[in-house]
Amino acid sequence: MSKHIALGVDIGGTGIKAAPVNLKTGKFADDRYRIPTPQPATPDAVAKTVARVIAKFSPGKHTPIGVAFPGVVQHGIVKTAANVDDSWIGTDLRAIIRDYAGHDVHVLNDADAAGYGEYKFGAAHGQNGSILMTTLGTGIGTAMIVDGTLVPNLELGHIMIDGHDAEERAAESARDRYGYDWDQWIAELQKYYSEIERLLWPDLIIVGGGISKSHHMFLPELRLRAPIVPAELLNGAGIVGAAAAAAAADKVEKAEQKAAAKKEAKAEAKRSKKAAKAS
Repeated sequence: MSKHIALGVDIGGTGIKAAPVNLKTGKFADDRYRIPTPQPATPDAVAKTVARVIAKFSPGKHTPIGVAFPGVVQHGIVKTAANVDDSWIGTDLRAIIRDYAGHDVHVLNDADAAGYGEYKFGAAHGQNGSILMTTLGTGIGTAMIVDGTLVPNLELGHIMIDGHDAEERAAESARDRYGYDWDQWIAELQKYYSEIERLLWPDLIIVGGGISKSHHMFLPELRLRAPIVPAELLNGAGIVGAAAAAAAADKVEKAEQKAAAKKEAKAEAKRSKKAAKAS
């Protein structure tokens, strides 16, 4: 793979998807490859499947690889697990995938990956300030990017509104659960996004998830301070964002290694000079 390509992997409850991403355009450099998520979706079973989708594209040793996971991932460790087996909690996600795939990877929450993808190549491309990504589906996924920096693991779908977990009433799934018509659901969305604005004051709000295809039915009805717009990358956001985040992390890691090597070289030169002077 060329130096402008990174590989993105998106772990979902029903499918594990991957594609190489052109880091200049945000477009897939090859067709997306998908394998059904194994059931039960235990760490070993999922990691083996992730290794298969990675191997499909034969990435080079230095190709950045990003993996998006449906749960909170803190310092590589899974803290929560949605739509996969609970045995994931406490698992070192980065380590288990590295062991099975034979490649080091960068890991992050799936909503964070989607939000970062939209920032780099989608609805928030080129925008500064505070960008809030929300995905409306079975629950509400959230991500925030502030002046280009991802703030990880913001579980803002779980803020309390009217005594309820927000996603209980405002997620897309609530329409079926409570039999909401569009006006009733829009009222719940208005409560949710108004509370988000009261707490965070974002400069832009992006709405993703399958329901975003029908954005014309509800987004124009919301009355907010910030512009609220539909996501642009659709189902590819997680893959694109994971790849872009891995490339960014790889760049930072290389810069840190270079700085550390330079510091050690200076220290060694100082030690050598001191030893020569002593002799």
